[in-house]
Amino acid sequence: MTAHLTRIKTRLSIHAHRKVRGLLEGDYAAIHVGRGMDFNDLRSYVRGDDVKDIDWKASARARQLLVKRYVAERKHTVLLCVSTGRSMAAMNDAAVDKRDLAVFVSGVMGLLAVQHGDPVGLVHGNSLDQHSQPAKSGELHLERLLGVVHGAIGPGSPAGDLPALLRYVVRTVRRQTILVVVTDDTSLSEDTVDLMRRLSVQHEVLFLTIGDLDPTLPSVADRRLVDVDAGVEIPRWLRRDAPLSREYAELVASEDLQLRRRLDQVGVVHERVADTDGAITAIHRLLERHRHARRR
Repeated sequence: MTAHLTRIKTRLSIHAHRKVRGLLEGDYAAIHVGRGMDFNDLRSYVRGDDVKDIDWKASARARQLLVKRYVAERKHTVLLCVSTGRSMAAMNDAAVDKRDLAVFVSGVMGLLAVQHGDPVGLVHGNSLDQHSQPAKSGELHLERLLGVVHGAIGPGSPAGDLPALLRYVVRTVRRQTILVVVTDDTSLSEDTVDLMRRLSVQHEVLFLTIGDLDPTLPSVADRRLVDVDAGVEIPRWLRRDAPLSREYAELVASEDLQLRRRLDQVGVVHERVADTDGAITAIHRLLERHRHARRR
């Protein structure tokens, strides 16, 4: 078994409680009544039904016309949209490598898709360029996609640029997809909101964000911290400034609230992921909220 999926499956098996089992066994895909190969049930004939669907033997027994209904499993194309700028090479508040967390989140969403026979594709990029991988089925293909994401993120990568990545999706993706956006952006510009609004018209958009590290946390007070984007060390005296710590916490809370409000306005369900343990629950909540949003 290949590396990334092995780690993801191991983590899922550790947390194989009811929510995870439901997540992997059917919460992801919807079954619709329609043309298909599997018989579902019978119902009374109504004007306009295809005569070919009439079950004549059952109709004779019931002394009324009955038509067969079939189950058609509608397959989805899942498109992982991962921001692979250099900021993803940093750590977050849970002391988790954001690159590993982005791979894990993408892998869980991809695994849910391939277990239902759905094709999975990938778009990723930064401020300089964007790339795509075609949608295909199977775990081997998913493993390759996760390897691409992992390899594209590093301290030497160009800066992240979520709007550029979303514009790339707008230009190049024509087929309707379930678009899973994975980013570490904690705030959204007006341009990004407009792009999300445009994409949500064509696609079903799910948004997962991976937060940054708070440099004022006591748990990292004695560690050497370097700003990956700026390439400079953060002074320890600055990190121990109590008023600055409060201001930073207020800024993060304000940005998170604004992000949620803006995504709610454009009808995009979203979750924040801190670590691999919480990612499973977060993805479950995300899919549940997405399912209920579709029903409204």
